[in-house]
Amino acid sequence: MNPRTSLWLDTHPVPATGADRLTPDERYDTVVAGAGLTGLATAVLLARAGQRVAVLEARSVGAVATGNTTAKVTLLQGTTLAEISRHQSVRVLRSYVEGNREGQSWLLRYLDEQGVDYQRRPAYTYATTEEGLARLHAEQEADLAAGLEVTWTTDTELPYPVAGAIRLEDQAQIHPMQVLDSLAAEFRRRGGRLVEGVRVTGAGFRSPLTVQTTAGEVRAVRLVLATGVPVLDRGGYFAKLSPNRSYAQSYRVPGRIPRGMYLSADSPSRSLRTAPVDGGELLVVGGNGHVVGRSASPQAAVDNLEAWTQEHFPGAERTHAWSAQDYRSANLIPFVGTLPRGGGHIYLATGFNKWGMTNGVSAALRISAQILGGSVDWAKPMERRLTTPSDLLTGLKDNAAVGARLATGWASAELRPLPDEPPAEGQGVVGREHGRPVAVSTVDGVTCRMSAVCTHLGGIVSWNDAERSWDCPLHGSRFAADGSRLEGPAVKDLAGVAETAERVD
Repeated sequence: MNPRTSLWLDTHPVPATGADRLTPDERYDTVVAGAGLTGLATAVLLARAGQRVAVLEARSVGAVATGNTTAKVTLLQGTTLAEISRHQSVRVLRSYVEGNREGQSWLLRYLDEQGVDYQRRPAYTYATTEEGLARLHAEQEADLAAGLEVTWTTDTELPYPVAGAIRLEDQAQIHPMQVLDSLAAEFRRRGGRLVEGVRVTGAGFRSPLTVQTTAGEVRAVRLVLATGVPVLDRGGYFAKLSPNRSYAQSYRVPGRIPRGMYLSADSPSRSLRTAPVDGGELLVVGGNGHVVGRSASPQAAVDNLEAWTQEHFPGAERTHAWSAQDYRSANLIPFVGTLPRGGGHIYLATGFNKWGMTNGVSAALRISAQILGGSVDWAKPMERRLTTPSDLLTGLKDNAAVGARLATGWASAELRPLPDEPPAEGQGVVGREHGRPVAVSTVDGVTCRMSAVCTHLGGIVSWNDAERSWDCPLHGSRFAADGSRLEGPAVKDLAGVAETAERVD
């Protein structure tokens, strides 16, 4: 096993065929950017309808959000419904739940048809503090208003006392890479082209669209952006979303482990589920989320999760540690539909707020219906949602924090000179060199020097000591130690990568 990748990516990578290549100037009915759950589900639905579809993935299938999730397919989503109810009407709340129900139903039906294994489990949201208990009561009220048949209990399998919990029966957990493998196989059987290592970098305004990629241009009647956050800035969605990173670890645990799916209402969050692997069962523990690029030490979050697990599950042996990134909209409702200034031919899906297993499939159903001329009545209240004072306040807070980070990042980089010596192994530092912000890191014995200015909107990147990456605190773009883009709204690498790499003696 590889402890530096997710349990899912390590135990079931989707094999690349090498047969699918992008030929410049080819024409498609639809190009889908992103080979995660949303992108592949959309592609399969369109291919079933006879469309000629290409899926372009910048890295590999499932490499970003889907392959790094905790993979709970549940309508009980922590305290999400209570948060939505503070922003939106009951009608919109019920629309959100119905969309997730449709996504869940489609996905589990698909897995049954394809013979892909998954586990039915009850889902719990629980509290251990008075503050968490207040959130839990609010969530129970919102769940019941939305039509979820939750029950109150103090009886759980957890090895520590709880003040209360709400339970929803008959939910599910999956191995997300097994799901993507099945979707990719069906997509190819139906004539679809799945190309890895090719990034969408731009698109025209009129259909047929000229879609720019790192492998040349292709033509398409329409483009679907299933990339976590849209890589095209039209509509300014990067400013309407908060990028969040959270952590997960899997363990072999001596003795009995909880078999339900658990998520705390307290902060910092704690997520638990099981994962059947090689005839045994591992415990997956997650939590400690924070806004991307704004943690002094992501490694401290990883270490804290480890310490918490050892406290409550003595003797636990860690097998994998990973992290995931997702995006929250100001009012907790995902953005799904046509992108502004795309002529009605560019679609997006974003803002799943860590619940992409159901929201992602729901988005695929909505987008494919729009493209194929169908209708999904359950989505209409979400499409007509209003911007409320709570939404504006949340958006103002998010963007004020972005502005503050932009100013302090530049000030810090300009005031602090770079040290004479390269950083220690696994470390990175930002400082001034010849009047410019420069980022220097040392990873696996190689020191890289490059511009510290994010190629999206000019934020100053910060070092992620857990994943050894450069993360932008403005809108969540992330870059590897050598400056190559990993994820987020940026489409270009950090400047100066090739010219400034040197090997440490």
